Amino acid sequence: MKRSRINRIIRDADAFLQSLSFRLPPFAYWTPEEWQGKGEQCREIPACQMGWDITDFGSGDFAEIGLFLFTLRNGHADGSGKSYAEKIMIVQPGQVTPMHFHWSKQEDIINRGGGVLAIELHGSTADEELDDTPLTVSLDGVLRMVQSGTVVRLQPGESITLTTGMYHKFWAEEATALIGEVSAVNDDASDNRFLEPVGRFPDIEEDEAPLYLLVGDYPRYYRHG
Repeated sequence: MKRSRINRIIRDADAFLQSLSFRLPPFAYWTPEEWQGKGEQCREIPACQMGWDITDFGSGDFAEIGLFLFTLRNGHADGSGKSYAEKIMIVQPGQVTPMHFHWSKQEDIINRGGGVLAIELHGSTADEELDDTPLTVSLDGVLRMVQSGTVVRLQPGESITLTTGMYHKFWAEEATALIGEVSAVNDDASDNRFLEPVGRFPDIEEDEAPLYLLVGDYPRYYRHG
């Protein structure tokens, strides 16, 4: 992805968040130059991969296969620090996050506003392929049995609990959706099992300076990282 494209996505995402009265923490708006001057007291942010996260999953087409995320809080993958994580995501109509599950992380996916979020669900076999047996899922605390391959649609205010090993892919329908995630500690380096190989973080063509840093940018700018 070109950095200019990433910068536009950030600007558009920030405007969308503010239109729904969702505010990001102060560190979201620290410039690369400000990050270079930050000290040891800010180590938690890069160490726990908090902040802006934009990916096209290696597709080269963010509008079709991609996701905007901002990690608001997180613990360490080694189990130290917080035992939980929280993200906010923006999902465009028809924009797919590919089929995947997590080995360790259980998560609640919450529609915080905007359009409908569609989530396709499958179980997983012992060799980590799609399983066709029925699933029991919790929707806002209410258990429901669904067939493998069912698409659950979350209206604003609704949520679903995704347990470990539960394959899922999702997209928004008709309008952009603001999606929350509350979960165990998030570890994108080792806890994502994608059904088909993808690139979790984008390769970036630096055609202009970063507006704000992505989680993958911290090592270049934060000297205490």
